[in-house]
Amino acid sequence: MPATPGTADQFGNIFVSAADGLRLHARCIGTGAAGTLPVVCLPGLTRTANDFDPLAQALARGKRPRRVIAIDYRGRGLSDYDSNPDHYSPAVELADLVTVLAALGAMPAIFVGTSRGGILTMLLAATQPAVIAAAVLNDIGPVIELDGLLRIKSYVGKMAEPKDFADAAAMLQRLFATQFPRLTDADWLASAKRAFKEQNGRLVPTYDVNLARTLDGVAPDRPLPALWPQFDALAAVPLMVVRGELSDLLSADTVALMKARRNQLDIFDVPQQGHAPLLAEPDAIARIAAFIDRADPASHRV
Repeated sequence: MPATPGTADQFGNIFVSAADGLRLHARCIGTGAAGTLPVVCLPGLTRTANDFDPLAQALARGKRPRRVIAIDYRGRGLSDYDSNPDHYSPAVELADLVTVLAALGAMPAIFVGTSRGGILTMLLAATQPAVIAAAVLNDIGPVIELDGLLRIKSYVGKMAEPKDFADAAAMLQRLFATQFPRLTDADWLASAKRAFKEQNGRLVPTYDVNLARTLDGVAPDRPLPALWPQFDALAAVPLMVVRGELSDLLSADTVALMKARRNQLDIFDVPQQGHAPLLAEPDAIARIAAFIDRADPASHRV
């Protein structure tokens, strides 16, 4: 590996070869206190490891410092893009995830999965349950609302090229203001710098625009099948669900059904945020950190 994990003050970039040779990127911080479980952060469909920087820093510097690993799926962030867009699928991404976890010695771990990352967490629980010690599902559940999927389909891979980061920030604000009404101009600019990168004098998305093909099957008359068996595969581990108050992808009704199946489900509602909560505010970070500490057996040792 060309890099080593960073300290609590410095991120480290590690690259792992997938089974087909494609290079996968993991953003790592901290080494963790002795005996503590690592935390693995999995981003949304078009998102990158950078989304978790505030949470990762907090967990790496907490009372029980943790090793935190945030992964870029193939076609996102610093991972290689795939010449075959059909490989941008949950099955391939799940295999990539296991490869990265094995290479980094990060099994078992506590998982924080946003949207697509939460789906992968549930799929991992169904296929390799021993890998997951606890999980946080960020604005995702077994039932994915069609309205939210159609909204996502409307912009993935279809955004105009911004002139500069200020233009990109304005573009994102137009798209997502109803989901995040409290973000400031500075917040939108920071979002733009996570969503776009400079390449050959242009601003381009931090993902392969061919990811749009993964949504080809989404249509008003074709809702996704429910993932209740995959959700139930998490029955043996501590589980937290974070929901944005304004989310159009995870409904309050679905969260209620999740709670009915899991009496001990830890639920955190994020006010005035939609899909998906940023997990960057002090309240959200504190709630997730407290859940992780409770869920880790090492936290209860004297």
